[in-house]
Amino acid sequence: MAKTFTEFSTNAILKVGNETLLQAYDTSKPIGLYTFVWATNTPVKVIVDGVPLHLEPHQILSLTAIQYFQFVEGSAVIVYQFNREFYCIKDHDKEVGCVGLLFFGNEHIPIITLQKEEQHKFSLLHEMFLDELETTDTIQAEMLRMLMARFIIKTTRILKSDTENHKTLKGNNDLLRHFNLLVETHYKKEHSVAFYAEKLNKSPKTLSNNFAKHQKSPLQIIHDRIVLETKRQLLYTDKSSKEIAYDIGFDDASHLSRLFKKQTALTPSEFKKSIKPSN
Repeated sequence: MAKTFTEFSTNAILKVGNETLLQAYDTSKPIGLYTFVWATNTPVKVIVDGVPLHLEPHQILSLTAIQYFQFVEGSAVIVYQFNREFYCIKDHDKEVGCVGLLFFGNEHIPIITLQKEEQHKFSLLHEMFLDELETTDTIQAEMLRMLMARFIIKTTRILKSDTENHKTLKGNNDLLRHFNLLVETHYKKEHSVAFYAEKLNKSPKTLSNNFAKHQKSPLQIIHDRIVLETKRQLLYTDKSSKEIAYDIGFDDASHLSRLFKKQTALTPSEFKKSIKPSN
């Protein structure tokens, strides 16, 4: 069982389902989507970045898109999956954004335990997700993003309050996580791999070699983040392409336009014209 929301203008994807969403993954590749795995009534066994994890009932596992994942066993699992274009394209406080505590802001693999008083609240929130996925109208995307923001805020609060969260284990791809966090922090000013390599005390060549198995080069990750921010500003602000280019650190707007077209097959202006009004 799975319900999928897609948004053509942003390439946004949200999937809500059960363990069947997790069973078909190629374990030799990153999972590819930000993912929450929620053990509801029964234990769940998974492997994340080579680390075996056992989720007790009413525990939620948070994964970034770059982590390696294998579902081992379990039933009655609730799964939420989304890409950067769905959630990260909107402005969020850093603490609950795509580099917040649940994702790149935490050097461990977070597991959130729902106490009895929270279990009912989260079940109601899940029902709201399912209901909204059936409501196709011009504000559906915004409603789904609001629900995801609420889910992330609630889980972040629980994680912060759990000062003895010993059920978080360190994965084995810290270099990639730290690189993504640095890109999220500096992408508006720094566009070269050399800058990030220096921050990580690596040579650009060493960094590229380390990323070879992840299907995306360091430069591709930087470019993806620049293009995502360009899309966000084209969608949600009235800035011109030139103003956006300067905001993202390009002295010459044509440089951003070429990069954007290479990634999307459209110039920023063409992308803006292709967007259908959402209200």
